[in-house]
Amino acid sequence: MLRSIVARTVWNSRAPCLGASRRWGEGGGGAQWTPAAARAAAAATARPLHGAALLRKAEDRKEMLASMPARDEGTEGEAAVDVDANLRGFGGMFPDENTPDLLIDGVRFADLPILHVKISKNNTVMSLTNAKGDVQMYRTCGIEGFKNTRKGTNIAAQATAISLATRALDRGVKNVRVKVRGLGPGRMSAVKGVTMGGLNVVSITDCTPIIWNNSPRPRKAKKL
Repeated sequence: MLRSIVARTVWNSRAPCLGASRRWGEGGGGAQWTPAAARAAAAATARPLHGAALLRKAEDRKEMLASMPARDEGTEGEAAVDVDANLRGFGGMFPDENTPDLLIDGVRFADLPILHVKISKNNTVMSLTNAKGDVQMYRTCGIEGFKNTRKGTNIAAQATAISLATRALDRGVKNVRVKVRGLGPGRMSAVKGVTMGGLNVVSITDCTPIIWNNSPRPRKAKKL
């Protein structure tokens, strides 16, 4: 009984596709459809349902490949770059054993004055020293007239650097080595201000200390 119901349901669902006008139990001339006849007719005239989709997909891919340009520059990848060759091409940009004896306007690199820039979140301190470390000039954002929270801004650091650079030029200093220490808003503005003031920055050294281990414990949580 169950098999007969399944066969009848299958035939009724496939009858419109087969173009048949007769349903189960209908017929002219006394011809009756049996489940075996229904299965045979369905197997003879059935087509795979996914064949058209696969064919359409293949046609779409052919159309896509035909419409693509002959050379797709975006999918070829990047060429391999030799890092060591690039570093050698900069020629003296990185220090080596001959850097201290390098002449800058007739003066050895090791004998150039040094501009120490100490940057914090609250202030920017600049001091110009000779090669031995003797302080010749000292400027801060507070000395330039910035007060309270304005001392820690990048504008204050740039103005302080310009002021120190103009004073250094009056004393005959043209080339300096810059050593930056600390993290703060005026880190890049201070170096830019030195060049805007007229000094020639020969080298920039980052002397910010890094704690690799035994870092200080965090502050105790505030109790409400």
